[in-house]
Amino acid sequence: MLRMALIVLAFTALFGPASAQRRQAVRKVLPAPPAVSLEDIAPKAGISFVLNNSITPRRYSIETMIGGVALFDYNNDDFLDIYLPNGARIPEFDKSDPTFFNRLYKNNGDGTYSDVTLQAGVQGVSYAMGVAAGDYDNDGWMDLYVAGVNHNQLLRNNGDGTFNDVTSRAGVTGVHPQLGKLWTITAGWFDYDNDGWLDLFVANYLKWSIETNPLCQMKGLTAYCHPNKFKGTPNMLYRNNGNGTFTDVSASTGIGKHIGKAMGIAFADYDADGFTDIFVSNDTFQNFLFHNNGKRAFSEESLFQGVAYIETGRTVAGMGAAFQDVNNDGRPDILQTAMFNDTFPLYRNLGGQFQDVTSASGLSALTRRLTAYGGGVCDFDNDGHKDLYTVNGAILDNSMEIDNLPFKMPNSLYRNLGNGRFEDLSRSVGKDYQVPLAHRGAACGDLNNDGRLDLVVTSLNGPTQVFLNRTSNANHWILLRLVGRETNRDGLGARVKLVQADGVEQYWQAFTATGYGSSSDKRVHFGLGRTTRVKKLEIRWPSGRIQVQHDPTADRILTIKEE
Repeated sequence: MLRMALIVLAFTALFGPASAQRRQAVRKVLPAPPAVSLEDIAPKAGISFVLNNSITPRRYSIETMIGGVALFDYNNDDFLDIYLPNGARIPEFDKSDPTFFNRLYKNNGDGTYSDVTLQAGVQGVSYAMGVAAGDYDNDGWMDLYVAGVNHNQLLRNNGDGTFNDVTSRAGVTGVHPQLGKLWTITAGWFDYDNDGWLDLFVANYLKWSIETNPLCQMKGLTAYCHPNKFKGTPNMLYRNNGNGTFTDVSASTGIGKHIGKAMGIAFADYDADGFTDIFVSNDTFQNFLFHNNGKRAFSEESLFQGVAYIETGRTVAGMGAAFQDVNNDGRPDILQTAMFNDTFPLYRNLGGQFQDVTSASGLSALTRRLTAYGGGVCDFDNDGHKDLYTVNGAILDNSMEIDNLPFKMPNSLYRNLGNGRFEDLSRSVGKDYQVPLAHRGAACGDLNNDGRLDLVVTSLNGPTQVFLNRTSNANHWILLRLVGRETNRDGLGARVKLVQADGVEQYWQAFTATGYGSSSDKRVHFGLGRTTRVKKLEIRWPSGRIQVQHDPTADRILTIKEE
């Protein structure tokens, strides 16, 4: 009888007259799903790449600087593949050991990846740093430019699953006519003269060699040398001749006369004059903002535009960079990653000059105690406001002994609140995203074509993380695949304006170069929030053509060909 009475009481509590109120109360105490949720699928997806920097007791400067990543569709099956540059044995820069191979992972479209490095012929030849993805010959197949120490490599996609090294034939070795071989950290594709062919910007770091690397110590311990121990170097610009070859126009365009210490580059037409400009993130040196004058020449405008230094008037240890419209006002802004105590600068484009809004946005307090190499701008929750991510890790592998600071750090994700400020979601994104590692490169893109942006991150002598976006909400999206005709085939440089049915406007400029030594998905992604209808898409192609599409359906991948 007692047992029966307990059963009746339990039944009454759940389904009696007050049951609805009780169930509602239970629902109220259940935790809400995270605003953004990321899961590392690399182990079960078949990606086992470890970034091998060939660490030595001598602590050569190059060892702590590798680690770019490219997300690109090398075989045109509509799924993003992953390319990962790697180091080589020091001091001879031997890459014959497979643990030093650059790696290409083919996306099988089912959540798994296959290592196709050897059959594709992309294992590399030297100590590699970063990578730039783009279809330089307009044949419909994306190619790779691999940046490295004293040796860069242009890999042409043959369209049959293989690549050829055409570096010398194309004339893009990166060898400077006066300075010789240089240490290149990254590169990027863009069409600076709007002739329909992608040109190549090569970002060079320090004047460095094994023989001239000094022995540096901090607190009696051997450490990686500060960049002020080395001279800076000029960047290089190669103009695409349209016949498979390039011409070095660094001198004639004005690019080559500026000496810096470049670690990151990003492109955008910041003044909407129809020509792509270049931001260069320099290490402990003023940044560069190369304004494209439209006459195959650039002027360096960083000081006048307000992006040479941070708001306190000093330089930072600039690393990665992103150049996109963060606040939906139609003007691309600049995010820069940097070192502990620098903060990660955010420069807002005011339409005439830039303003350092790092403190006003909340990023100063959130980033002051971090060091980050990679970083970028992506709308992870599809709410129509672009979020920021940084992948963190210190420079010195013995930083605990020297500075009492961790070498390995968890990643960060800052949610855009839509009011000029950001919320730190890092701890709630998921335990995988909080694994402390010496993170380096990162690239953003939709790996499984579900409309949610994913992230691939490298780490020094640690696992590569493939973060699949598991965010659960009712927000909508649209993903645009641009195909140029008079414009370069990839549509890089196109300025896209999206108008939602409720009148909200968003903007994106199509480029692949992002963060630190990395290339992101060339497709253009917009989160739409709860809006199910797009009123208008406007594409301003680099050719000068303006193309408008009305009422495209949301929640799909849309191909737009230049008319």
